Amino acid sequence: MNKNKTYTAARTFIYRNARPLDIARWQYHFENGSKEAVLTALAAYQNADGGFGHALEPDCWNPNSSPIQTWTATEILREIDFTDATYPIMQGILRYLASGQEFNGSFWYNTVRSNNDYPHAPWWHTESDSTSHNNYNPTACLAGFIVRLADKNSELYQLGCRIVKEAYASYFAGDLLGDMHTAACFIRLWQYCIESGVANLIDLAALKERLLEQVRHGITQNTTEWESGYICKPSQFFNSRDSIFYSDNKDIADYECDFIERTQLDDGSWNIPWGWSNYPEEWVVAKNWWKGNGALLNILYLRGMGSLEK
Repeated sequence: MNKNKTYTAARTFIYRNARPLDIARWQYHFENGSKEAVLTALAAYQNADGGFGHALEPDCWNPNSSPIQTWTATEILREIDFTDATYPIMQGILRYLASGQEFNGSFWYNTVRSNNDYPHAPWWHTESDSTSHNNYNPTACLAGFIVRLADKNSELYQLGCRIVKEAYASYFAGDLLGDMHTAACFIRLWQYCIESGVANLIDLAALKERLLEQVRHGITQNTTEWESGYICKPSQFFNSRDSIFYSDNKDIADYECDFIERTQLDDGSWNIPWGWSNYPEEWVVAKNWWKGNGALLNILYLRGMGSLEK
């Protein structure tokens, strides 16, 4: 399949199947759509407390606010390069993070108890003694978001600075066998700190070198596992040749372009390498939402790698 057909088929799938939010994201990236349209669609998932729920992260249909769903919103805001901290969505997120909800003083909970009451993937189920209550996914990313966007004179900003320091110390105390999602959160932390100009908060140069090593270590080099496994591809960490991670991983990053083009399904989507054991009817819907998101991210990756010819 040539690249033009890859793009066209993905676009058709998105218009036929994706959520309004993901259609707005597609239009922003490829069809001169507006940030405002993305923000309007994103706001539908925000609760009165400022946090996000309602299956913004499609594997969890909990309508209540949770840190993971709120983190998902921050990733979409970052994707469209939206940094106006005075905007209502942003103010709501910062208010939610300052509220202390689903937060134990050092970590925002990866999973929350109310997830159990709604259709969800098994990894979003939780018990009171879950180790996921002490995990820097998504805490490292949310702390970076705070340092980047909160009022520098606020208690929330001071909290964000403290957690960034704690996360940094924890990251260097561990090994490089950590979870790829947590590693991506530390990449975000580093990026947010660079953008905020807080050069003296942590050693950003040391963190950069550690992250370069982490990414090299984390990418699944055995590409035969890519066909069906839930593995780590370069796109987990970067989607542009401009990334600091590209030069070290050029060959396998370029291979991912070929892989994307080769594995596109007839309907324009790509396989989702996971599933739910429970809630089969809801999973059918969630899977389609994931496919819309995946189609968008795959085409963004091809474009960022200079491998897209529209």
